[in-house]
Amino acid sequence: MPSGDSNTVSNNPLAGNPQGGEATEMNTQTSTNERKKTSSDVSHILHSMQRLKDSLDGVLLGKSKQTGLVLCTLFAGGHILVEDVPGVGKTLLAKALSRSLDLDYKRIQFTPDLLPLDITGTHIFNQKSGEFSFRPGPIFANVILADEINRATPRTQSALLECMEEGQVTADGTTMELNRPFFVIATQNPIEHQGTYHLPEAQLDRFLIRVSLGYVAPSVEISILESQAQDHPVDRMESVLNTEDLLAIQAAVKDVHVSDPIKEYIVSIVGATRELDEIAIGSSPRGSLGLYRIGQAQALLNGRDFVTPQDIKDLVPAVLTHRLLLKPQLKYGEITPEELIQRILGQVPVPVR
Repeated sequence: MPSGDSNTVSNNPLAGNPQGGEATEMNTQTSTNERKKTSSDVSHILHSMQRLKDSLDGVLLGKSKQTGLVLCTLFAGGHILVEDVPGVGKTLLAKALSRSLDLDYKRIQFTPDLLPLDITGTHIFNQKSGEFSFRPGPIFANVILADEINRATPRTQSALLECMEEGQVTADGTTMELNRPFFVIATQNPIEHQGTYHLPEAQLDRFLIRVSLGYVAPSVEISILESQAQDHPVDRMESVLNTEDLLAIQAAVKDVHVSDPIKEYIVSIVGATRELDEIAIGSSPRGSLGLYRIGQAQALLNGRDFVTPQDIKDLVPAVLTHRLLLKPQLKYGEITPEELIQRILGQVPVPVR
């Protein structure tokens, strides 16, 4: 049928088309350009990640491992709990990160008299207009430093739960989306208990990792003294990433390949935390997902598009220790969650591929 032949030719530019060779060449050229564009995008992402890492390492001397964990958490879209003694750089970490990122930064000092509305914001009556208008709290920023979070009451601490998990705030029955990206760095001092409130397990579980900065070597401490002889290095920092760059990195993290054996390895490790006699409550599947996502971030930060078993082993302590609830008779004993995690890592078979 002539009409059918005509339709076939018009729907397929290569069928019965003397210019088909040229069309094939054009398609090949388009495909090549797309590959070049993709390669360029990946190169830009890796360069951006390394620039941010170098920026933090230049201020937080001797903390390369810890800054790597922080950045992997940021790239994975999670939140971080920094638990350590005063003066080791917890607040400096948040300030340096905010300076390196061209993002809105807010610091919230948690105290016993802090109210949930002081964080989320509230509706204020405008006498001129005769209407209520919402006045946003400091949570409506990209990077939040929740300083000394354990000094606020449980009611105020819980105000962060919806923000961290859902990326939104509900005030007076109205739900509002938070800015993207959204990253919470919470700090707490583990050695002081007077006037503090222990974070509930449900809230601890919202933090992708818990990290301790620790003390530095004497030689590094001398370098810290010399670097601050005239002024503080953080005051000289400039932003190296903007919102678009960070969102591109977070999207690229999700494309990093995780093989089936690696997935099984993650699930086996997390499952083992539910079987040890010393542990009353092991990690939930949120721990598995956390390991999965931050493993992708670490692989990309190291310039790879696939996750290795070593990535997972390196990250397990930071991701899982704060998700374990020891049995009461062991909670204040000699055994620690860190020791139990190392036992699990020694027992679970490591995939060979």
